[in-house]
Amino acid sequence: MIPVYQPFLGGREKEYVNQCLDSTWISSRGEFISRFENEFARYIGANHATTVSNGTVALHLAMAALGLGPGDEVIVPTLTYVASVNTILQTGASVVFAESLADTWNVSIEDIQSRITEKTKAVMVVHLYGLACDMEAVVALCREHDVLLIEDCAEAFGSLYKGQHVGTFGDVATFSFFGNKTITTGEGGMVVSKDKALHDRACHLKSQGVSKTREYWHDELAFNYRMTNICAAIGLAQLERADEIIALKRRVADWYREALKGLPLRMHAEQPGTRHSYWMCSILLDDSRQRQPLRDHLTTQGIETRPLFAPAHTLPHCMTDQHFPIAQDLSARGINLPSYPTLNREQVERIAEEIRHYFAD
Repeated sequence: MIPVYQPFLGGREKEYVNQCLDSTWISSRGEFISRFENEFARYIGANHATTVSNGTVALHLAMAALGLGPGDEVIVPTLTYVASVNTILQTGASVVFAESLADTWNVSIEDIQSRITEKTKAVMVVHLYGLACDMEAVVALCREHDVLLIEDCAEAFGSLYKGQHVGTFGDVATFSFFGNKTITTGEGGMVVSKDKALHDRACHLKSQGVSKTREYWHDELAFNYRMTNICAAIGLAQLERADEIIALKRRVADWYREALKGLPLRMHAEQPGTRHSYWMCSILLDDSRQRQPLRDHLTTQGIETRPLFAPAHTLPHCMTDQHFPIAQDLSARGINLPSYPTLNREQVERIAEEIRHYFAD
């Protein structure tokens, strides 16, 4: 079986984890927490970064630190992983869905603009599958309307916009380090911010609102969203090889691009002024009716795939009667192919050959 993803391990992960075990610092305190935070901030060029237990709570913590709540509206693309939407709802704020762009699959800035009201408190952009949004346009829009900008970078570690790492444009940004992400901690996430006061607020909220001056005193309702020292140790080892991992994933995408030429589909493509990290190598079929039969064929050949995300506005708990034709069309036609760094050229060519066989039949 060729899986959709598997983590790229083999650096100093075991060494660092064993250091945690030997020191007995295995929970949410220990040297690897601050080392990972500092090195991550340095790598992406962020002012401040704090670790959390997963990418979903990173989003919730970011919005809690911003003070979002009932009466506020947050604009978010409907074509995204459900965590982007769930965490808005969990703050008590209202979700306002936005349409996608057919060429990039990312959110339409023009559509965002049309949905801004006096209740709009924030815009959340999602760098889908590793391709950066048009950050120049969205930053200008948020400044014009004096609304907060949140970057969901769960899928976009290593992605650049005009040479600048995603996550460093908005008021706050979040990353995920789940096992299928470009770098992983098993489970984990990061909240990144420009403003120290916002960073301090996030750190306070993620640690049960514990007082800095009074022992075992908690001064507000807060959360336990902390990362363990063991997870941070794995993350630091992964970060040390980040450039290598990103280069390998981009090479896999290049192989797919070459091998899939001439077929009735197109790849999710890098755009001018960006560096696509290719968290997932994704294709868009010309005909949506071919998607499930093609996936079934690949499954019989031992090749795992995934569909693109279902538009969030079609899910039972956040369903609306709106219609987003581009997002819905992309979702119906898209497939994520195996995309892990150690996938070799022969495996990519085998996958492409099976896709060719399907269309030939």
